[in-house]
Amino acid sequence: MRRPDNKTQLVNYFKRNLSKNYTSDTLKFALVKQGYSRTVVDEAFIEATKELSERAPVLKEKPVIRHEVYDMNDNKINIEPFTFWEKIGFLIKGRKLN
Repeated sequence: MRRPDNKTQLVNYFKRNLSKNYTSDTLKFALVKQGYSRTVVDEAFIEATKELSERAPVLKEKPVIRHEVYDMNDNKINIEPFTFWEKIGFLIKGRKLN
């Protein structure tokens, strides 16, 4: 078992390899196999993820997704959605919604 004062090295190891898209389970398994204590590895992983999440950019607004339909001549087609009662009528009559 290794000394727990290597925790900062383990934190840097996690940050470096997580940015390379290695999975956390793979990194933890490799460190435990090298003789590190599982608790020290888990603590270092938690600290590394906290530091990485603090550096991540915060999204201030959600993107707006818009759908537009165009015909063969690139003219925009306005399609109004069916109302609730129109949908019920189609279900009763057995027609498909287009």
